[in-house]
Amino acid sequence: MSSTDFNINNYTWEGKSILIAEDIVSNYNFLRLLLKKSKVNILWVENGRDAVNTVLNDNSIDLVLLDINLPILNGYEVVKKIKQKRPNLPVIAQTAYALGGDREKSMSAGCDDYVSKPISISVLLKKIDAFLSK
Repeated sequence: MSSTDFNINNYTWEGKSILIAEDIVSNYNFLRLLLKKSKVNILWVENGRDAVNTVLNDNSIDLVLLDINLPILNGYEVVKKIKQKRPNLPVIAQTAYALGGDREKSMSAGCDDYVSKPISISVLLKKIDAFLSK
């Protein structure tokens, strides 16, 4: 990979909205700071129930970055509920546990893609861009 793969300036998602469902504040802050220069609108929730409610009440959301290990409702339950109402909304699962089968479990629950933590910045940016640049 070239160093330009890591340059957020290569990505502009102005007019798009991403919901970050993440219960650990430092992880959210990392993602917020990473994505800030892309000019994307960022929304944040700290639990699964709020993730579902936010998506169902805000049609402007273009993509969800979904931590699988959320309180109240886990990410698998969240994506199933989201996809019932908004089947075409892209959901990228993220998990720190990266056990064998996590990717498959996320995808079979309805996620459109998957990243493991610690997150590779270039991989995450490319995955987001694949959905937001359509």
